[in-house]
Amino acid sequence: MNYESIKLTIERKIAIVTINRPESLNALNAQVFNDLENVFDYLDSEKSVNCVIVTGSGDKAFVAGADIKEFPSLNQEQAKELSARGHYVFNKIENLSKPVIAAVNGFALGGGLELALACHIRYASENAKLGLPEVTLGLIPGYGGTQRLPKLIGKGRANEMIFSAKMISAEKAKSIGLVNEVFSLEELLPKTQHLAEQIVKNSPQGIAKAIKAVNASDHEKGTESEINYFGELFSEEDFKEGVSAFLEKRKPVFN
Repeated sequence: MNYESIKLTIERKIAIVTINRPESLNALNAQVFNDLENVFDYLDSEKSVNCVIVTGSGDKAFVAGADIKEFPSLNQEQAKELSARGHYVFNKIENLSKPVIAAVNGFALGGGLELALACHIRYASENAKLGLPEVTLGLIPGYGGTQRLPKLIGKGRANEMIFSAKMISAEKAKSIGLVNEVFSLEELLPKTQHLAEQIVKNSPQGIAKAIKAVNASDHEKGTESEINYFGELFSEEDFKEGVSAFLEKRKPVFN
């Protein structure tokens, strides 16, 4: 499949989605959103893929933000449509039935950080800078940043980042729980792929339900969802294979 603004590679059950607009530091524009929607629709149903990595082209930026050149021509209703579009695509990533890992290689600002927040796990390079600078433009984060960031690092720290618009280092981001691990730029993708390789050894059916259960933790009936998903898995082939392998003292083989 061909995409204008991203590159897709698939190997050993792992897909790597690379935002490929290095001339604009991989900034998000309408074409990137279209390509992300299409590629994640494809990956959700592609049986050869059990884990997805999202990264940026080059060594300067994961995604440096939205493409601001598109903003001046928008009126209020068009701006609301743009925000809704971002939410729609990033919700699709967050609710994918397969784990999505962000490999944050450089600047992750504005919409770029919001893309990383939509991923299930975040690894970062030592040169990464993360922030939500929208208030410097007289705006707010519009692609989920005000919703996902407080749940991840707490309301106080999220308010500090959003109100001050300051960028933070990868190490600071790790210390507050915004990213899971920090590596050198050279190590980032190999370390992310190593995590993905560990993930794809496990039950796809179990992981898919785990994603749903974790996402449901934000809702009133989160516990009820966990109970239901736990019970549903007892009728699945992965559960039967996993328990049989455990009792037979062998490694499970999940189809």
